[in-house]
Amino acid sequence: MNPGGDTVEKSIVIIGAGIAGLSAGCYARMNGYKTTIVEMHNKPGGLCTAWQRKGYTFDGCIHWLVGSRPGNDPMRQGWEELGAVQGKMIIDHDIFMVIEDGKGGSFTVYENADKLEKEMLRVAPEDGREIKKFTADIKKFSEMHPGAAETGIFEKASGFLKIIPALISMIKYAVMDVRKFKKRFKNPFLSLAMGKIFGNIEEFTALGLVFTLAWMHERNAGYPVGGSLEFINSIEERYLQLGGEVFYNSAVDKIIVEDGRAAGVKLNNGGVIKADTVISAADGHKTIYDMLEGKFKDKKIDRIYSSFRRFPSIMQVSMGAAMDFAGRPQSIDFPLDKPITAGDGVNDRMSLRIYAFDKTMAPEGCTALTTYLAGDFEYWTKLRVNDKKKYDEEKKRIAAEVIETVDKKFPGFGKSVEVTDVATPATYERYTGNWMGSFEGWLMTPKTMLTKIPDTLPGLKDFYMIGQWVMPGGGLPSGLMTGKEVIKKLCGLDGIQFTVNKP
Repeated sequence: MNPGGDTVEKSIVIIGAGIAGLSAGCYARMNGYKTTIVEMHNKPGGLCTAWQRKGYTFDGCIHWLVGSRPGNDPMRQGWEELGAVQGKMIIDHDIFMVIEDGKGGSFTVYENADKLEKEMLRVAPEDGREIKKFTADIKKFSEMHPGAAETGIFEKASGFLKIIPALISMIKYAVMDVRKFKKRFKNPFLSLAMGKIFGNIEEFTALGLVFTLAWMHERNAGYPVGGSLEFINSIEERYLQLGGEVFYNSAVDKIIVEDGRAAGVKLNNGGVIKADTVISAADGHKTIYDMLEGKFKDKKIDRIYSSFRRFPSIMQVSMGAAMDFAGRPQSIDFPLDKPITAGDGVNDRMSLRIYAFDKTMAPEGCTALTTYLAGDFEYWTKLRVNDKKKYDEEKKRIAAEVIETVDKKFPGFGKSVEVTDVATPATYERYTGNWMGSFEGWLMTPKTMLTKIPDTLPGLKDFYMIGQWVMPGGGLPSGLMTGKEVIKKLCGLDGIQFTVNKP
């Protein structure tokens, strides 16, 4: 029974138990739909995941969470509706990361815009005018963020007038990628650092960079203790408490189509699940071109999948060390004396994430550390298929080179390492099905952010797509928002009042 009083008997099968799939499942159950989620892996999360090795937890996703601050922010409300943040300790860091130049100099990326401005001026006084404009925009964006609704800024005409300067700045950053943005700074090191904050993905729109810093400035992009594993398990628990059904180790082979409408799914084990509506929270390319055999697409869809830039393929090297890193920054980016290579993937810098701030990630007195390296999807996938022994040897070589590099920075580290784990682009594809081993979906570039990616397909009724392949930029917010919106749309079509509740 829908809380609004309408009976809903329609069934939905959802492909994928990541953030988007579980979000859709939760909101569907809140509104009385019968739901079944099928997931190829043996646990929930998709790309929002972590894995445990010998007492250490290696996180593959959450670095910060938009909507972490209690209040009227729509993202925060959404996470509460999914049961994701209740009771969790949120850490708001003072320092986001430290970027080193390899010559003894460093630049600290503070989460507070005023501290950030002082640090930028210290490093590059010659860029004073540009720096002050940049940090002023960060503060403008934090005021117009949905969380600012608590102050009533949007409730009066004067409030709207107040955010006009920020809207003008938004347009400026939206049409500029990080590569172009960093050229605004004359100082070579500051220019380089601006390109490293987002992991050296310079095609990313500068708007994403400024908004991220704005969320951090207003303390609305903190880290939930326990990371991805605790976060996704909380949402799965919420879904099951709402009466949802989920099947793991159940990869979809084909979406069943009858009379021009999606009617269910056929699993790779031969099982069939029929439903009134099918929602795919799975990889977009696999959904359109494999599960639906490319029968429901048009030139626009082909153009998107042939020309849009994806988040790159990466390797994640994780290490558990019997070494206490308390007091160290959560992330350090530094140049390498010798590049680490694999196939066409070349790494001349390393960004090392140090989980000393989250005591749940390692035994007492120990620390979990991770780093992302450029990956070559074709190299790793072919190697795994054609020569598994060499594939494993290459992973060991990469891990050894990473450990040697970190040991130079933190003497004694190498001897303290108790466990290592290397996830390659082939690993990402095996466990999540993500196209070309991409670690998210579409990059939010000046081109893609202005493109409306359809959540339906031409010629196919009762079918929807959600998640990072219909919302450039990826990340956790895309899963929450698209999962919620598709159920709102279904409720509208079925003539019922969309309703939410909190646990």
